[in-house]
Amino acid sequence: MILVRHEIGDVLRDFRQQKGRTLRQVASRASVALGYLSEVERGQKEASSEILAAVAEALDVPIAMIMREVADRLSVLEGLQVFPDVVPDDLVAEVEPELSLR
Repeated sequence: MILVRHEIGDVLRDFRQQKGRTLRQVASRASVALGYLSEVERGQKEASSEILAAVAEALDVPIAMIMREVADRLSVLEGLQVFPDVVPDDLVAEVEPELSLR
């Protein structure tokens, strides 16, 4: 069984390590107990949206990027194809009149 909390924990740990920060530094900056953040990273505890937002801010990483990485990992675990970050030109042409992004 796939547990989302495990993937969230792995992603948070990966971002923290990529940033070269210790668990203590991130916990302090996010105002989260060190032990609790450790349990979140190990997938033993569920993190609330408030905790996730605080940790994301402490890591200087948008929460959307964290959740995107979690979603990509879950897709792989579920055997689904990961969608590209870029919308193909032919699809944009089909919906462009409805979009006012440009």
